[in-house]
Amino acid sequence: MKELVIVGSASDNAFVEDIAYHLNQHEDYLDIISLKTFLNTEFCPRFIIDEYREDNVGNKLAGRHVLIVSTSLPPYSRDELAMRNYLIARAAKDNGADRVCLLEPDLFYSAQDRGPRPEHGITDFKRDIEDYKKFDGQPFSARLYADLLKNSGVDEVVTVHNHSSSVEKIFMDRFSGNFHNMTPSDVYASYLRESDIVHLEGSVICAPDKGAKDFAREVHRAIGIDTVDMLFLDKSRRGERSVEMCYSADSPISLRDIKGRDVVVIDDMVRTGTTIVECCKILKKFSPRRILFFVTHFYSSREGRTNLNAPEIDEIVTTSSIPSILNRDVQGRLRHKMVVLRISRWISSYLRKLVDPDSEELNPPLYKEEMSSKNPRWRGKMGPLFSNE
Repeated sequence: MKELVIVGSASDNAFVEDIAYHLNQHEDYLDIISLKTFLNTEFCPRFIIDEYREDNVGNKLAGRHVLIVSTSLPPYSRDELAMRNYLIARAAKDNGADRVCLLEPDLFYSAQDRGPRPEHGITDFKRDIEDYKKFDGQPFSARLYADLLKNSGVDEVVTVHNHSSSVEKIFMDRFSGNFHNMTPSDVYASYLRESDIVHLEGSVICAPDKGAKDFAREVHRAIGIDTVDMLFLDKSRRGERSVEMCYSADSPISLRDIKGRDVVVIDDMVRTGTTIVECCKILKKFSPRRILFFVTHFYSSREGRTNLNAPEIDEIVTTSSIPSILNRDVQGRLRHKMVVLRISRWISSYLRKLVDPDSEELNPPLYKEEMSSKNPRWRGKMGPLFSNE
């Protein structure tokens, strides 16, 4: 592999340490960069590679690629972490780095993927006055974030499961095609095949809305089993916290067809859980054996944890894209039905090929399962969720 320097935007981030380990950086990233803050509260990162040499001042990163690993990390706000990204990228370029790549599994500011005017974002649907009004008075933050990253010195961006076509178009344009949106369809398919979470033969992959259909199809293809079916639902919002779910006319199977089968609902992110709970309530009426919810980005909030603890959801699988979800206190009472798949190895395998196409991919498994002992499947235990087998 080409010479790669891996750093994080904040101290004590286990996700950064995992990425560095899988990419064979044996030196602690905090021995490579000093993340200092002046007394006036201004952040000033400093690369401390070869700090005692005097013949390479301003060029200590010459010939090297710098990978900035950025994740949400309390107590820092995402605004603070974004500013740190800019300054670290600028520090890298101002000290001779050939190339700077940002790995941000949960890409910041993606919610504002369009603005209040027609030129603000390129969508896959025709925008109406209600959609424009939703962003009225707000900044077109996704485009600004892309611009600021580019102007700070970032050359390439890697993220995970960003479902916004507008964000993808913005970043592909700003970074001249060097935007990589990894989707964990292979991770989910592997987990469904290799774990005891479902009876895979005869199971159903469910998309809870139009935005999830393409990813549901990806997972279905990755599973590669003919007896696994797909079910599509649609939603319409009745308010900020209220949605209405219905059967989608283009669904390959009907709701009646899920009776006695395991149903896996798949989505990219969850905040309040309103949509998913409504989806699972509809599914439950048609007597499936179990209902599982797979979600890539889990924004843990009191409202979300309360909603998702609904009896209609038997188990939740998420990833470590937002690392704080690994904290059992963050999971709260959901720990009894929650599994977190640590995906740093999966991401690292992709990064190895990105940095050097001739390098070897990492060997599977590319994820690690984390679950509480409260989960009935912990260490092979069979609890009440499986009593109807």
